[in-house]
Amino acid sequence: MKNFVCIVLVLFLSVSCKKELVKQPKRLIEKGKMIDIMYDLSLLDAIKYQNPLSLDSSDTSQKRFVLQKYKVDSLQFAQSNIYYAADYEGYKDMFDEIAKRLEKNQRAADSLSKIDEKKEAKAKKEKEKISGQAPKADRTKLMKVNVDSIRRTMQMKKAIQK
Repeated sequence: MKNFVCIVLVLFLSVSCKKELVKQPKRLIEKGKMIDIMYDLSLLDAIKYQNPLSLDSSDTSQKRFVLQKYKVDSLQFAQSNIYYAADYEGYKDMFDEIAKRLEKNQRAADSLSKIDEKKEAKAKKEKEKISGQAPKADRTKLMKVNVDSIRRTMQMKKAIQK
């Protein structure tokens, strides 16, 4: 009798584990589109965190704009989000992909800002050369060149006089 109860218990547990926790919604957003939506929402959150005054205080208008961009309503998004969140590993993979995209775009933005900084520094140097005001390092170099040329001139005069 104990063996029978154990067998029934094992069968019951194995059958109950395969059951889905959340049923698939009728209008499920495909995984790729869901990742794009979540990526855009992550960007909005990052912008809001970095500069709270850059976006209006109402979250709904930006979120609504993103959902309209992908032709999805808020209920469809919420149901799809719950469905994908029920599978922890799949949901984690989605967020890992979003993180990779964010890092890639961060590196691209950093490289563009470095290029802009180099261009600004070069433009500043050109402007200083045109205006005749060289930076201190350049001025000392020019003074050294001038002193050297004066010494050579003096040496040439002495050589000629002899």
